[in-house]
Amino acid sequence: MTAFGLGPALLFCPADRPERYAKAAERSDAVIIDLEDAVAPDAKEAARAALGDAANTAALDPDRVIVRVNPIGTADHARDLDAVAGTPFRTLMVAKSESTPAIAALPSGYEIIALCETARGVAEAEQLARLDRVVALMWGAEDLVASLGGSSSRFPDGRYRDVARAARSRVLLACGAYGAAAIDAVHLDIADVDGLRAEASDAVASGFAATACIHPSQVEVVRAAYRPSDEEVAWASRVIDAARGERGVFALDGRMVDEPVLRHARAVLARAR
Repeated sequence: MTAFGLGPALLFCPADRPERYAKAAERSDAVIIDLEDAVAPDAKEAARAALGDAANTAALDPDRVIVRVNPIGTADHARDLDAVAGTPFRTLMVAKSESTPAIAALPSGYEIIALCETARGVAEAEQLARLDRVVALMWGAEDLVASLGGSSSRFPDGRYRDVARAARSRVLLACGAYGAAAIDAVHLDIADVDGLRAEASDAVASGFAATACIHPSQVEVVRAAYRPSDEEVAWASRVIDAARGERGVFALDGRMVDEPVLRHARAVLARAR
């Protein structure tokens, strides 16, 4: 199963908290076991050992596990790959992906989610999305702004700054152009449920396949945003049914229906399933 066949809510879990792995997987559509930013430098070896121990239990379905590894070129990255190699987990999220040749040179047998969270990574999004083993791109706001020398990805009212919106759009367009899935960034303000709901609703309307979560309470908010309403499903069903008796463009309820509208309807029904 590819990363974006998993469902819309992907939940991060620190790799040095193995007692949380199974619960995170149970509460989400897939768990991202994080060996990078969620783990302090002095805890990374213990985190890798915990990942290896978890592989020997039946608590995790390997098809629903993504492992975020440290950036390519770091000593931690090489150690992460050694640790993952001894597990059945075969979907890697590569932090701070920036080099298409380096991503292409990763060991065979893995599906890759390239995390575009620096200026160089976002600039490389189109080339990364073209790689056969890259099944998805995710973007990240805070590391991106830090790579630019900035201090905040959002305005005080919670809206993304223009540079973050531009990066989000570029990653989404790269995915759409080359057949990869786009994963939307985490919403760091856990208490801001309305903000998360609005961002997740915009994500699915824009074409993102999933949204990453940092807390279990965010999962159902994301799922609800991606789940079509009964009215949307009824509309999509009527459009598809009406198209069976038509050739080319036709009108339904006073609205023109052409191939883009049919594709919208098919996408709604696919999400409903």
